[in-house]
Amino acid sequence: MSIFRLYLELGVTHILDFRGYDHILFIMTLCSVYYFNEWKRVLILITAFTVGHTATLVLSTFEMIDLPVGLIEFLIPLTIFITAIFNAVYRQSTAGGKLHMLKYVASLFFGLIHGLGFSGYLKSLLGSEERITTPLFAFNVGIELGQILVVILVMSLSWLITRIFKAPRREWNLLVAGGAMGISLILMFERVPW
Repeated sequence: MSIFRLYLELGVTHILDFRGYDHILFIMTLCSVYYFNEWKRVLILITAFTVGHTATLVLSTFEMIDLPVGLIEFLIPLTIFITAIFNAVYRQSTAGGKLHMLKYVASLFFGLIHGLGFSGYLKSLLGSEERITTPLFAFNVGIELGQILVVILVMSLSWLITRIFKAPRREWNLLVAGGAMGISLILMFERVPW
């Protein structure tokens, strides 16, 4: 197996690993308010998130940035909580371009935080590699592919519940946001770094 494929698969499995469900919960919360016909907005959100976490993965791997693990582990559920609050107050009918730009910027910033969460795992993998450029790139591509899979599943579930089972979209958004808020609050209390 090639190094590229090995790290690509590690990236995909890392994002889909339910032991790290906080990353899946973030992606789910971020995208649950969108339908398939809004795929361009979702793609921009996910790309912004990927750019953010790729930047901190690179900086952390080359030891240019180093934050305490406890702080990062606390900030990750905080990003979920903030995203869930946004979704709870979000109304499709009043969402303009400035609101979406704010979401894109927030997604980029939250990606920076989540990238630091991935960095410890990646550093442990890269310790034995002579050249890290290809593994680093492949791992990030794998993470992106895993995130896209989560997005497709979440948007399919949203479509199924709101279109087939006729649940009102607003109530579905509130259900997902409320669940994400509850889980992220528990995670924050468990991970308080001070």
